[in-house]
Amino acid sequence: MEGGSHDVCRQLRWAAYSLLMALAAGNMLGRILAVNAVNTIDLERHRIAQRLAKFQQQLSRQNITGPEAAARLNAERTRLQHALKLQRPFLSGNDRSRWATVRALVDHGTYAIDEVIADPGWDTIDKVQHRDRHGTPRLYSSKPTLLPTLLAGPYWLLQRITGWTLATHPYHVGRTMLVLVNVLPMLVYFWLLAKTVERLGGSDWGRLFVMAAATLGTFLTTFAVVLNNHLIAAVAVMISLHSALVILTTEEEQNTPWRHYIFAGLAAAFAAANELPALAYLALLSVLILWHSPRRAALAYLPGVLLVVAGAFGTNYAAHASWLPPYAHRSETDPDDNWYQYTYQRGDREIKSYWHHPRGIDRGEPSRLTYAFHVLIGHHGIFSLTPVWLLSLGGLLLAFRRRGSPEFYLALGIALLSAICLSFYLLRPLADRNYGGMTSGFRWMFWFAPLWLVAMLPACDAIAQRRALRWVALVLLVLSALSASFPTWNPWVQPWLYAV
Repeated sequence: MEGGSHDVCRQLRWAAYSLLMALAAGNMLGRILAVNAVNTIDLERHRIAQRLAKFQQQLSRQNITGPEAAARLNAERTRLQHALKLQRPFLSGNDRSRWATVRALVDHGTYAIDEVIADPGWDTIDKVQHRDRHGTPRLYSSKPTLLPTLLAGPYWLLQRITGWTLATHPYHVGRTMLVLVNVLPMLVYFWLLAKTVERLGGSDWGRLFVMAAATLGTFLTTFAVVLNNHLIAAVAVMISLHSALVILTTEEEQNTPWRHYIFAGLAAAFAAANELPALAYLALLSVLILWHSPRRAALAYLPGVLLVVAGAFGTNYAAHASWLPPYAHRSETDPDDNWYQYTYQRGDREIKSYWHHPRGIDRGEPSRLTYAFHVLIGHHGIFSLTPVWLLSLGGLLLAFRRRGSPEFYLALGIALLSAICLSFYLLRPLADRNYGGMTSGFRWMFWFAPLWLVAMLPACDAIAQRRALRWVALVLLVLSALSASFPTWNPWVQPWLYAV
């Protein structure tokens, strides 16, 4: 008996070792592939030094020396550090668009971002223009308004406590906010996923594999360095999924704590507020919970949903004087209802919207067949970049064989939602077939990560008993970790399959 227990412990240890080694190998490979000698810090210093040298020569020619020359040189250095600044903690027009709204709300008391984006390093292509309530054309972020409105709260508090602002201390504020907004929610995500894996998993190796894939094998951790909706939506899905599983698998309704109904409603609706196609997830979950517990759903689940719905539409109206979000204002026949086609003045320059003539990948893929290929198994492929999702497919197929079981219905729901949302993106018009723009993966499906990780469990449990298949799974994990770690410092780059 003692020897058998020792063998089991040894096998478990080696399973953990192999998972950790696979993740380490994937990370190292990804960072090696991303090595680049470009250093913006040195480049910025070099440009400032060059300009200061020229300015010093001008002072010499004008016979300006001594304290006056030193004072002018210091003033010019300060001006150049602001004007030529290349370093910034906001890595793309996508996240800058959200940060600009947060800053505008707290620093200027408005959703309009004109004043914010006039600062060097703050401009963004993800903006729209329409008239405000006074009839003046103003610029606004094109992103949904609920998330930046909520984030304005902690930014306001941080500003009051420290005196930091996004204008004067962008790194301090940005990094602090990212810890609060991304890192802490991801810890909740991992904790709830571990509880779910413990509830549904059938083997030690399978459970460990799923958690290893979750922590370093998906793009959610890649995007933890930027403010984005995809990570937040995935966390919301995980919270609602965990609570929904508790609700639907507890035999006696009265034994289910009320908080699970509240969390399920709030989180599912918040996922949809951040990812429009997650409306399908919200609808399916609502039907299931209303059918299972109509009274409690009406008293606790639906109020949570309605609270988020009110917040989403209310903040949108407060920002745009319209119940419809900016992307619904792209009329091809009414110029006043096309917020993406505009010009505006900045000093003596007239600037046209980027969306007049989008460049590169933003022009869209003309062929839907080619687009589908690259979305699935090509350079932005869900399965080519993150091949651990092949195990999710296998898990769904295995669950389908358990007809009538809870696993069967869970798998059916995940498969149905995946097909609906993937079809939604594949059938988009030309302008929207851009793979999510300049990004390291097909980001519009990232919020499915918790669902696909749970779907993976049956396959991982089956693989746990077969040594050869375990090695295959580890190779898939290495490649997934490689893709997730390839964007060493910035997730807003092309995938490694596109770049190499």
